[in-house]
Amino acid sequence: MTRRSAEARLADDACDSAREEKLLARIALRFAAWSERWFPDAFAFAGVAVVVVAIAAMLNGAPPLAVSKAFGDGFWSLTTFTLQQVMVAISGFIIAVSPPVARLIEKIALLPRSGRGAVAFIAALTMLASLLSWAISLIFSGLLARAIARRSELRMDYRAAGAACYLGLGGTWALGLSSSAAQLQANPGSIPKPLLQITGVIPFTETIFLWQSGAIVLALLLVSTFVAYWSAPSESRATTAEDLGVDVKTKFAQPRRRERPGEFIEHSPLLTLAIAILGVGWLAQEFSGRNPFVTLSNLNTYNFALLMLGLLLHWRPRGFLDAAAKAVPTTGGMLIQYPFYGGVAAIMTSAVAAGGASLAALLAEFFTHISDKDSFAIVMGLYSAALGFFIPSGGGKWILEAPYVMQAANDLKVHLGWAVQIYNCAEALPNLINPFFMLPLLGVLGLKARDIVGFTALQLMAHAPIVLFLLWLFAHTLTYAPPVMP
Repeated sequence: MTRRSAEARLADDACDSAREEKLLARIALRFAAWSERWFPDAFAFAGVAVVVVAIAAMLNGAPPLAVSKAFGDGFWSLTTFTLQQVMVAISGFIIAVSPPVARLIEKIALLPRSGRGAVAFIAALTMLASLLSWAISLIFSGLLARAIARRSELRMDYRAAGAACYLGLGGTWALGLSSSAAQLQANPGSIPKPLLQITGVIPFTETIFLWQSGAIVLALLLVSTFVAYWSAPSESRATTAEDLGVDVKTKFAQPRRRERPGEFIEHSPLLTLAIAILGVGWLAQEFSGRNPFVTLSNLNTYNFALLMLGLLLHWRPRGFLDAAAKAVPTTGGMLIQYPFYGGVAAIMTSAVAAGGASLAALLAEFFTHISDKDSFAIVMGLYSAALGFFIPSGGGKWILEAPYVMQAANDLKVHLGWAVQIYNCAEALPNLINPFFMLPLLGVLGLKARDIVGFTALQLMAHAPIVLFLLWLFAHTLTYAPPVMP
């Protein structure tokens, strides 16, 4: 069956499916039908942010030329951070498609015993994997869904499985090691100077390694897995990959054979071993006598370790290079959009009115005015989640919000590390229906955003009240400390 005919059949059967399925599955199917028509390109969000912030700065009293200068001056301010985040994505892809991981995927794909069980299984694994790397969680879970879909004896709804693959990005990734905001705040070399003066350096021990963060991860893991199971259509109503016209037979890990004598070195593990020995030696020195959590919070160290692991898993340089080539296209959105976010951040902090007040300072004063220490978590969480619908970027959006949000946290004496975690939790919520970070996963699955958003929207309805309540509750368990400068 072709994809087009499958979509027509789905439209014809939507009402029947909604009547026959359980409540959560009926809601998910309704959302899926609605979402097919309403998603713009992700770059539009970045462009709108530039225009809106520029107009807001001028309305605040900043001269147009000052706004223009700030935009240009800040455009390349995130170059280091952009490259670091791109390398997170590339290294995650390289590891996920390596032959050992591919064999592991084939084995664990045999574990689920039902279609709904498979969807819940994928949901739990991708959320756990996202704590190590959001990129690994996306690619690993996408390849796992394809492997399970190849099982002819098991009818799994491929759309629900695709949504389950995305729950790491929609739930737990920002509370893990690849959290953009936590990584940036822990690395003084990556923090823009105006922001560094407000926040200082905030190590992982004050953000993602807080026990309060772990409690939220556990709550989201349990709730998401439950919703994934009960929202998946039953096997009699499941829409499989074959129904959608998606070819799941093709495998991504297909190393090229040696074709000429000159290719000996790239097909030999000798070069891999030599490089790995040097890399392991450097890592041993980096971790020796130091707090491993602080050391790992350095993005350069984190990326270096992942790349060395990826090189070893592929064993031969040729396979490593082929995987890297396939990974690069998934980073296009970051490479293009992060500079625009850097320009927006500069407008907010550097384009000042005649009285010397920037837009960031004005917003900080507004947040301080409408909230107090008790309500800060709720107000900031709602605001960050709402803004995330329009600015789909973890680190890029944090650069925009951090100057005024963290200044408000200082003014209200809110624990600065928890303020970062409030952002992290709230930042993940709009990812559930925003297509920006879906792109690498959709490429692996062979689906479109509209195929999975109906199911992820249901997860958003479950996540939002739980996340906001826990953010408010745990804020009362932490004590404010002044910023620590490097």
